[in-house]
Amino acid sequence: MYYFAYGSNMLTARLAARVPTVRPAGRGWLTGHRLHFHLSGSDESGKCNVLHTGDGADIVHGALYELDADRLERLHAAEGPPYAFLELEIGTPAGAVRAATYRGRPEFLDDTLVPFDWYCDFVVHGAREHGLPADYVAMLAAVPNRADSDPDRAAHNREILHRRATNVRPMAGG
Repeated sequence: MYYFAYGSNMLTARLAARVPTVRPAGRGWLTGHRLHFHLSGSDESGKCNVLHTGDGADIVHGALYELDADRLERLHAAEGPPYAFLELEIGTPAGAVRAATYRGRPEFLDDTLVPFDWYCDFVVHGAREHGLPADYVAMLAAVPNRADSDPDRAAHNREILHRRATNVRPMAGG
């Protein structure tokens, strides 16, 4: 099963810390959606969400992974109740595929939220890791963010940024 990551899970080390045995499968995009950082996280900061617009000019880029269906339970637990699980058509360089992804539930959306700096770093580093378009990466890097007031949480997440995941299978053909 394919999983489309558009937020912090684009960073392979982040996803691999949450789900045993992940396999990168290339880049993808979700047409007719916009990326927002307005989903309320348990730490009261903004997390990524995709909003359906129906406008073909709106595109959210992300990373595709192959996940065993039984591994999704761990991912569901990590993502938590703010997200609804769904399957959507994702564009890829080789054509469209069906992929699992998450969308924020309306009751957890708050446009006043700002993401933590380390969370934005997960997103930007993940986008670079998967070769997303340079203008899209620049847009991600320009997202306003704030320092985390919890130094232990910030340090833990910064450590993940520098971790090399060991439970990653190579891409097919790679």
